[in-house]
Amino acid sequence: GCARDWDGLTCWPRATFGEVVKIPCPRFFEEFTSFLQRNCTQEEYWSEPFPPYTIACGFDEGSSKGPEDQKSYYSAFWRVYTAGYAASVTSLITALIVFAAFRKFHCTRNYIHMHLFVSFILRAVAVFTKDAVLFADETMDHCLMSTVACKAAVAFFQFSILANFFWLLIEGIYLQTLLLLTFVSNKKFVWWFIFTGWGAPTALMFAWVLTRIHQQNTGCWDDDENGVVLWIIKGPILLTVLINFIIFINVIRILVHKLKSQEAGGSHSSHFVRLAKSTLLLIPLFGVHYIVFAFFPESTGLEARLYIELGLGSFQGFVVALLYCFSNAEVQTELKKQLCKWQHQEYLTFTHKHGTLSRETSPVNYVTQLSLLDKISPKRRTSVFQEGVTTV
Repeated sequence: GCARDWDGLTCWPRATFGEVVKIPCPRFFEEFTSFLQRNCTQEEYWSEPFPPYTIACGFDEGSSKGPEDQKSYYSAFWRVYTAGYAASVTSLITALIVFAAFRKFHCTRNYIHMHLFVSFILRAVAVFTKDAVLFADETMDHCLMSTVACKAAVAFFQFSILANFFWLLIEGIYLQTLLLLTFVSNKKFVWWFIFTGWGAPTALMFAWVLTRIHQQNTGCWDDDENGVVLWIIKGPILLTVLINFIIFINVIRILVHKLKSQEAGGSHSSHFVRLAKSTLLLIPLFGVHYIVFAFFPESTGLEARLYIELGLGSFQGFVVALLYCFSNAEVQTELKKQLCKWQHQEYLTFTHKHGTLSRETSPVNYVTQLSLLDKISPKRRTSVFQEGVTTV
């Protein structure tokens, strides 16, 4: 029969003599309703795909992009999201250092923000790791590639996505908790948040890995998933997006009510409004848009998915750091105060050193030092003693 074959676009499974293999178009083409076929010939060679890729997979040579143009198109997206994730990691690490360095920012609200920052950092690192392991070598045979390293890279990627969505959900839940409850026991809630934000994705990841091993242990686990395997990941993500959307609507209703009432005045109100602004900007920007694609097949609106999930999505971490750290008035005030303090310390240090050097090089100080040396000199002491004896 014919051995498993990678033609540069699709992995064709092993086939017996005379067997016709039928598979859907590769994921990165726009249309997925068409199928490709190859025949295992008498010479045990694969025939050419029919219909050709140019006809079966949603484009033709005359009016649309060919395979090389498609490859160049997606390479441009790779450069965009690589730059986006790099900017996100840099800004998020800086924001983490700021929150960790100043004791004033050590509170439940910022602890949750810091965990969200870490989830975005993990997501970016997972993307870089997956690209490095799976796509660094263009000559790699993806049909035969099924190593522990590539499976671990894909599993880590799935875990980072789950953790990121769960921490976005926790941000929404915490905001609604602050708005609904007058008094919040911070220690009580923060541990539940941490347990949910990292524990739930870990449990789901174990379930996904075990299901993959026993039901669909093929390739690097980056192929199309079916049935239970798909919904172990997609189900919880969809649930978090739906809950966040409900929270978004409910929080808007609560804020409108509080701002209209007399009790909404004062410092507590300003605190709630500042926190609400950042979180309300975050929820629709990084959660609600998934509802648009959630109930449709993966093949629907591929280009729109690329722009939103890869193009804009790669800059999520940067926007989160901007909203929760760099544009925060308290952070800006504290950084300015610390900068002034450092400048004042540098000035005092410089003034002290300059004053010391001035005294050491002063002529008056030089004469004083000579006088002092003359007073404690042994010769001086001996002459004085001799004069005393002579006088006696």
